[in-house]
Amino acid sequence: MEDERSFSDICGGRLALQRRYYSPSCREFCLSCPRLSLRSLTAVTCTVWLAAYGLFTLCENSMILSAAIFITLLGLLGYLHFVKIDQETLLIIDSLGIQMTSSYASGKESTTFIEMGKVKDVVINEAIYMKVIYYLCILLKDPMEPHGISQVVPVFQSAKPRLDCLIEVYRSCQEILAHQKATSASP
Repeated sequence: MEDERSFSDICGGRLALQRRYYSPSCREFCLSCPRLSLRSLTAVTCTVWLAAYGLFTLCENSMILSAAIFITLLGLLGYLHFVKIDQETLLIIDSLGIQMTSSYASGKESTTFIEMGKVKDVVINEAIYMKVIYYLCILLKDPMEPHGISQVVPVFQSAKPRLDCLIEVYRSCQEILAHQKATSASP
């Protein structure tokens, strides 16, 4: 079963949450951000090139125009490949673990997998970021101390969804964690 709902991020931008239910023990959440706007890209490029042309007319040095074009292209490629994330995915399978994938605008993907045996809990935490924001995070067990937490792994770092979206994902994760604990406790 699959459904999609619209939410907003902490700045008011649009986000789309796709929920895929494969089984009672496996669910996937895909949070998509809006694609890079051609209008904003054109505005930034034109501003840089007009500033370079203004400097060119003052200095009459063609290296300024060449450098502006080169720096703009390198900056754009770097932004698309390392910064702009189009989609973040959380896949949770109770018998295996949790996989987080970030898909960049350039097509590059970054994946992190956490074994279910290392997961202590999934919680919604709050932070102060010029205002109070909420984020979903995975608490990892401390191997030395059974009741301790070794690490906090934030989820959906780039999209920064609001609390209503996080609650939907949180409840579903808690259902799977409860299912996993019930099946591991029964003989």
